[in-house]
Amino acid sequence: MADTSLYERGMATRRSVLGDGHVDNATARKTGFDDDFQSFITEGAWGSVWSRPGLTKRERSMLTLALLAALGHEEELAMHVRATENTGASPEDIKEALLHVAVYAGVPAANRAFKIAKEELAKRAEAAQ
Repeated sequence: MADTSLYERGMATRRSVLGDGHVDNATARKTGFDDDFQSFITEGAWGSVWSRPGLTKRERSMLTLALLAALGHEEELAMHVRATENTGASPEDIKEALLHVAVYAGVPAANRAFKIAKEELAKRAEAAQ
């Protein structure tokens, strides 16, 4: 059984970071097969970790980008680059996080992450025109 307050806090944080459109799409695609998984993500990642007071959303965003890049999770990386528009992490912040990836996780991981970040930031700039 889901912890309602943890779920609600997680959903509010998830929406503030990823945006209503992304969360609405994810919720609309949810089925009985992945319902428990979606609750787990919302409660665990968003309700327990992202909602903690110890780091700002900007700081959490930069850590998330570095980890996703280091682990090669490209779709999630692209999503979290898009989310920086809501977290306050700037393109300069993204660049600095990815430079750390190059040193600690390897140049190939950072190279791919820079490509993804450039694509997502270019889409953002194009949409802003």
